[in-house]
Amino acid sequence: MFNFFTPRRTLMIAAGALALSGCASMSSPVSIADTLAATPELSTLNSLVVKAGLVNTLKGAGPFTVFAPSNAAFAKVPAKTLEDLGKDPAKLSAVLTYHVIPAKVMAGDVKNNSNVKTVNGANVAVSKAGEFVTVEDGMVQKADIAASNGVVHIIDSVLLPPAR
Repeated sequence: MFNFFTPRRTLMIAAGALALSGCASMSSPVSIADTLAATPELSTLNSLVVKAGLVNTLKGAGPFTVFAPSNAAFAKVPAKTLEDLGKDPAKLSAVLTYHVIPAKVMAGDVKNNSNVKTVNGANVAVSKAGEFVTVEDGMVQKADIAASNGVVHIIDSVLLPPAR
């Protein structure tokens, strides 16, 4: 008589089930900080978030909406400006928190010509025209990237807060 459930087969079936359950958990959203770290086109933003000490904040409960400048957006910023930001943690944090709204705002939730308060304390202008969403002078290139503590929208510009 053939016994399908030999110890070796049982072990292989259990290992397969464990691997599949691991895949299921990987599909659930991770924090905004983890999303930034895992997205190649946001590597510059991620390195600045690390430098500014904001990783734990963006792993926090939220909810947050992050208008995340792409690497191409940072490439448009003068090198001297980026260098100066890298040397001034307070200013870097002010610029980065200007990209964060303390609420979850999906692209479909954006109302035309709205002002929204950022974590920085200043307001940003958000607008929607058809399917296009803008924040200040930046255009959302990829919207509604879900995270466990909010949402990320990739934008084509780096936003600079107004001088205080």
